[in-house]
Amino acid sequence: MSLEERVRSAVAALLYATGESQSVLGAVLGVSQAQVSRRQRGSAAWTLADCEAVAAHYGIDVVDLMAGPTRATEALPAPRRRPPGRQAGTRRPAAVGGEAR
Repeated sequence: MSLEERVRSAVAALLYATGESQSVLGAVLGVSQAQVSRRQRGSAAWTLADCEAVAAHYGIDVVDLMAGPTRATEALPAPRRRPPGRQAGTRRPAAVGGEAR
């Protein structure tokens, strides 16, 4: 697996493990969701600055990010992980009719 493939796989694993969306990561990087998607598809490259920002956002070392998905997710601090049973990339549903439950 190439370094570029390891970074793409690690980013995908971190997004899944935290339940964050590409839009959230894009906001962290100052780019659009579409630009994150292009990087994840391999039609645009992750820069070293991107890798540093992604690693800082997730609270891991950039070396762990570049090592691939297993090491990146193992390095992810427990408070950054999505709660068990919550699907990745989803938000809690709003109260029906605007009423609090």
